[in-house]
Amino acid sequence: MRFALIIAVLCSLAGVAHAAPADEPHKAYLTLIIDDLGQNLPRDRRVLGLPGPVTAAIMPDTPHAAEFAREAHKAGKIVILHMPMDPATGPFAWHPQLSIEELGKRLDAAFEAVPYTAGINNHMGSRMTAQPQAMAWLMAELQRRHKFFVDSRTSAQTVAAAEAQKIGLAHVSRDVFLDDERTEAAITTQLQTAIKLAHKQGSAVMIGHPYPQTLAVLERELPKLKAQGVEWIDIKLMISVRSNRAMSAHGKNGIYR
Repeated sequence: MRFALIIAVLCSLAGVAHAAPADEPHKAYLTLIIDDLGQNLPRDRRVLGLPGPVTAAIMPDTPHAAEFAREAHKAGKIVILHMPMDPATGPFAWHPQLSIEELGKRLDAAFEAVPYTAGINNHMGSRMTAQPQAMAWLMAELQRRHKFFVDSRTSAQTVAAAEAQKIGLAHVSRDVFLDDERTEAAITTQLQTAIKLAHKQGSAVMIGHPYPQTLAVLERELPKLKAQGVEWIDIKLMISVRSNRAMSAHGKNGIYR
């Protein structure tokens, strides 16, 4: 009788252990945007060779904007318009003193210059993204066009993502610039910063440029992401993961400040 009781208890414990769900692994997602594309085809094509869903941010005032947008789209990459904003210059650039009508004309022309765009991010724009009226108009216009927005966060005074959040426009904000310092050592450090941030907050959005040093680091290090517990996802999936919420560096309780 005692032996039978022991067996019953052991079987019961085994059943409980078997039924207990394993802890879910903490998800860590990264997405990568490469800015300033459209200037140099051989260089830019190297970006398309990166081993994952890189987003191609193409400048409208470059000699190969349309051609490279077509190549990137054909290669299955998400194309976005890298929209020049003050202090950027040129025929497409937005400046605070311009009327909404003129901003609209420049945006129309930029979209015409870069086909297959799914969204936009700002090129420079530290002064422009601090303009609430212009940013509110832009977010409403992007919503009308069914485009998303990526705030490059070139200024702590940006209100761009906040205006997007107000109307529920699909958007994300940049977390890490990879290559403000153009050395492989510095870029590698920034990549590791992004990986640690992804583990800490669940996701990280990286922006880099097609510099030889940046591409060398990415070609070497990106294939190692999976072994570090990181999943490289495209920008649309990142927008879904974040659900339009601000990260702690961008706001409080999910709301942009």
